[in-house]
Amino acid sequence: MRALVARDLADAGIAGLSADRRFATAYNAALQAVHMAIAFAGYRVTAKTGHHKVSFHSMKLALGAGADKYADYFETCRRKRNVIDYTRSHVATDTEAKEILEKATEFYDVVEAWIDAKFPSLKR
Repeated sequence: MRALVARDLADAGIAGLSADRRFATAYNAALQAVHMAIAFAGYRVTAKTGHHKVSFHSMKLALGAGADKYADYFETCRRKRNVIDYTRSHVATDTEAKEILEKATEFYDVVEAWIDAKFPSLKR
């Protein structure tokens, strides 16, 4: 999972990609980081309708209250990513793509710090 997050964070920073694709790729990095935290906490979200939404709500249970601001932010991003992937193009702006990449990177660091504190033998 760490390799998936690293790949998506790197790909979301590629300047030649559209803002939509950079946004969706950074979103996926955040989603994979959430799945890491949930897995380390001993849970798994099944891939059924609404599983992205459930993942972002469940991260609060896995990571604690400090995850609230990220859960709310990525929940908003989830809705935009749905439009990008399923409905329209030219939805995200360059500013939004840059912001979600920064937030996804920051959130991944929070997840890794949480893993380091709770499961020191599994540090990256």
